[in-house]
Amino acid sequence: MPGMDHGAMQGMDHSAMGDSDPSPTEPRQPIPPLTDAERAAAFPDLAGHDHGQTIHSFFLLDKLEAFDADPGTGLTWEGLGWIGSDTNRLWLRSEGERTDGNTESADLEVLYGRSISPWWDIVAGVRHDFKPGASQSFAAFGVQGLAPQKFEVEATGYVGERGQTAARFEVEYELPFSGRLILQPMVEANLYGKTDRMHGIGSGLSTAEVGLRLRYEFTRKFAPYVGVVYERAFGNTADLRRDDFERVDDTRIVIGLRTWF
Repeated sequence: MPGMDHGAMQGMDHSAMGDSDPSPTEPRQPIPPLTDAERAAAFPDLAGHDHGQTIHSFFLLDKLEAFDADPGTGLTWEGLGWIGSDTNRLWLRSEGERTDGNTESADLEVLYGRSISPWWDIVAGVRHDFKPGASQSFAAFGVQGLAPQKFEVEATGYVGERGQTAARFEVEYELPFSGRLILQPMVEANLYGKTDRMHGIGSGLSTAEVGLRLRYEFTRKFAPYVGVVYERAFGNTADLRRDDFERVDDTRIVIGLRTWF
């Protein structure tokens, strides 16, 4: 810069400018270390509080849906509920189907559930099938919970009163497009240990179902939906259906409601 004596700056004490440093390496007033009394106040002893034993309840009608059937119309339902504490609960689960005014299938499970982690329960109890065929009962045991990536999982094994064995696996996932619009894919598979012609069941992989439902939550408790469901019979179950001149697969467009209280 013209007229400026740069030589005069050579004698300047730049260390005197340290107070103007906008980012000092040390705090101006060092934070004192925490004391034991402060730690105790921040994390009080909760041993005397029994937060996990308060009784609550929850009931979810996950699927109540109608579809076109041949002949007439059809209605399916699937719901669950529980009452109990955070660690011990009584679970109720039910699903079924009616076609043209006749009940094609219906079951009810009553289970004791015990929490084994924040996201998983083990369950054990009884299942009673009202339809198809003559009613029958099973002992039930399994696990249910939320797998990594937020997949909802149910895996249940059954032992029947006449020595039958069965297993049911169901996986659901919720994919939100917005705060109210949610897509719900679902896969369910049923397996049996031996053939039961009276109930139209073959050994091995019996049936599998894949569903895709899009719901709109007007409120969290009221959510109508539309969807498509594909169900197929396999192996010996498919052979039994062919023998009775029934279809081994079916695709449905469904309209339904999801609600809870």
